[in-house]
Amino acid sequence: MNAYLVGADVLGNIPDLLSSYGIKVHKHVSGRNAAHQRKPASLKGADLLILFTDFLSHNVMRAYRDLAHEENVRFVACRRSVCALSQSLDKIECTRLCDACPNRKTH
Repeated sequence: MNAYLVGADVLGNIPDLLSSYGIKVHKHVSGRNAAHQRKPASLKGADLLILFTDFLSHNVMRAYRDLAHEENVRFVACRRSVCALSQSLDKIECTRLCDACPNRKTH
């Protein structure tokens, strides 16, 4: 699965978390560039849109949400933290690769 990330200047541990869900970063835009704020680029090739709300204005978030709706792409909006993103991915029923492993030992 490919994700289009909007917001945050630096991703930090976010790509590692996404890879644990089997998600690759398809594209990342900070949202600060004026061109990104006026008209979002196409989400072509992305299966999931992730909006980091603590770095985006309401108008930018609305533009990307509308584009995701038009292109039939799921989206998640959360703060830029590993915990918040993990909770949001769990809500849309993304499973971690380790959770789906048949060799996983349960206690």
